Amino acid sequence: MKQTVWLSSLDEAAALIQDHHVVALGGMTMYRRPVAMVRALLRRQSRPQKLTLLCFTAGYESDLLVGAGCVEKIRSVYFGLEAFGLAPMFTTHAQTGQVQVVEETEASIVMGIRAQTSGVNFMPSHAWVGTDLPKLRPDVRTVVDPYTGEALMAFPAIHCDVAVLHGLEADPYGNVLLNNNIGIDFELVYVADTVIVSVERMVEQVKPTTAGTLLPAPGANYIVHTPQGAWPTSCYPDYPMSGGEILRYIDACNSEGFDQYLADFIADTRSDLSSK
Repeated sequence: MKQTVWLSSLDEAAALIQDHHVVALGGMTMYRRPVAMVRALLRRQSRPQKLTLLCFTAGYESDLLVGAGCVEKIRSVYFGLEAFGLAPMFTTHAQTGQVQVVEETEASIVMGIRAQTSGVNFMPSHAWVGTDLPKLRPDVRTVVDPYTGEALMAFPAIHCDVAVLHGLEADPYGNVLLNNNIGIDFELVYVADTVIVSVERMVEQVKPTTAGTLLPAPGANYIVHTPQGAWPTSCYPDYPMSGGEILRYIDACNSEGFDQYLADFIADTRSDLSSK
């Protein structure tokens, strides 16, 4: 059985992600995203290259990685800034072919993760049958149900090297409290070889509550204390999304100011309060 390790800094956690890794980022749209961990990745002297991002939904934190040139491939059902519109750097890089977009739907990601956690090469499903989606994904093939003779789609297993989540609190035993907007965070925990969780608070003991969902030990391999670790995305009930910061980011990207925004983002020390 694996044992949870508390890390003293985000930089230690960021060092675990290497070139060509498949990296899953937890949270949903603009909520509870591991922004501070992305900052730690981007301020490394040697940033990771040719990453594959695996997200149920990708947002602000993923757009920063794309704009910084760290991402080669994207697997996500949605990539955007919710009510704030398109993700500017992803839109530009996708349109110019600088990143490869692997077409995914809710069903294809779920089936790929189920196959991986089941230890099989694919998972059959009725999803996509009769659609043109397989033309965009030649790796998704047709299989025949041996019991009925029915044609089904075979979704290949999705491998993940590192999953990064952000939570509300954790205790010395390795239990983590997430809020209730969990997306597919639990599935990412099961599919990833390594799980890193940044948390707002350290507590003596995480207690189950209707306001949150418990990720029991030893779900996380590594935990790091990271106050404000999701900002400017929301981390309910601790703090809301900063709409002003998201608008500032969009304005910077639209005025060719991404590089300066990225430099300011990296220099931000709001989450460098990890326990020593």
